[in-house]
Amino acid sequence: MEASRLPRTIGLWSAIAVIVGTTIGSGIFRVPATVAGRLGEPQPVLLAWAIGGALALFGALSLAELAAAYPRSGGVFAYLDEAIGPLPAFLFGWSQLAVIRASALGGIATVFAEYLAYFTGFEGTEIRIAAAVTILLVALINYLGVKYAARVMGVATIAKYVGMVGLVVLAFAAGRGSFANFSGSATTSFNLSMIGAALVSIMWAYDGWADLSYMGGEIKDPGRNFPIALIVGTLLIIAIYLALNAAYIYLVPVPEMAQPSSAIIATRAAERIPLLGSAGGGLVAAIVMISCFGTLNGSMLTNPRIFFAMADRGLFFKGVARVSRFETPSVAIWLAALLGCAYVMFNDFQQLADRFVLGIWPFYILAILGVFILRKKAPNLERPYRTFGYPVVPVVFLLAATGMVLNALVTDPLNTGITLGIIAVGVPVYFRTIGRRR
Repeated sequence: MEASRLPRTIGLWSAIAVIVGTTIGSGIFRVPATVAGRLGEPQPVLLAWAIGGALALFGALSLAELAAAYPRSGGVFAYLDEAIGPLPAFLFGWSQLAVIRASALGGIATVFAEYLAYFTGFEGTEIRIAAAVTILLVALINYLGVKYAARVMGVATIAKYVGMVGLVVLAFAAGRGSFANFSGSATTSFNLSMIGAALVSIMWAYDGWADLSYMGGEIKDPGRNFPIALIVGTLLIIAIYLALNAAYIYLVPVPEMAQPSSAIIATRAAERIPLLGSAGGGLVAAIVMISCFGTLNGSMLTNPRIFFAMADRGLFFKGVARVSRFETPSVAIWLAALLGCAYVMFNDFQQLADRFVLGIWPFYILAILGVFILRKKAPNLERPYRTFGYPVVPVVFLLAATGMVLNALVTDPLNTGITLGIIAVGVPVYFRTIGRRR
């Protein structure tokens, strides 16, 4: 196993908390209304969320083989470098730097600030400033040490998961809802392409299942803990997402959920639980803030390791690989934070979120393809875990993920084309810089 310049301080439960805490953030409190608007019926809505969960689980089951075999900082970046070569690895890091990571940090922080405004009355520029300050605060926590960041992640993850379970229980036990809301009408039609379009939004909410891999160099006993954490964490996320969507539909009919006034669906659902009374809105706002803060912390905990790994392997400025006296990748952390602040000051949530999924999923496809490549390229490599259901599980993932991206290119060619164009710009950048030196 390759030595790591960062200490291995993350145990199994902290690793599970990183996955759950990083994944469950703003998406589950915004995306359900978008999906309802695109599909229009309860059965397809729940089916789409189940398909999204299966896609994330199949990805986690496959990625776990690479994570256990190559427990290095950078995760997907390192797997692409090993399986395919430096160019796709560089393009992954380029995309993270140019649009993906800054958009993610900015989008999560924006939702946090919007719900903070429920208590403070912030508006416009004040919300953007509050989001930027939150990013800097989370960066400081991560700069001071992985243990501090992991503790914050653990507390935030437990708090928001318990809060979401509580909302589900109260919805069915004390909510003014109806099981008739699960019956659709025969007049609304849907097709596979519509589900594919909805999946783009859904995978924003599920994104995070691969983030633990970026901390591969800091996981204790990675051959054992990586696969367990990836699989258990993803299953916990699927369970709460399906339960929470069922609670939303029980309280708010899908046609009403699709209305613009129901965009923040968790608040609308809480208003229909009489037991919560007038405190329902504030309680949900607090849960969402905790959820977003935990996810923001998880994103800052995991993703700067991509920039660190790039620099450490000669694919980025060497100074970005600096390790601070707190044994954290300090320059990479502050670089990610400053980019996030810049994005959040000039973009709203929708602009920040639009290109995220379609920017990162082509690289998830390449990473899972790496499972097949490395089985042929390095047949004698020590593999503490082998993909469950191989080759069916990774093949299903590749087909579904590729179909989702191609469907987006057909149904929304402009935005998808812009995203893929940003990735493509990295090719000449590579050959004029890193590639030339190599």
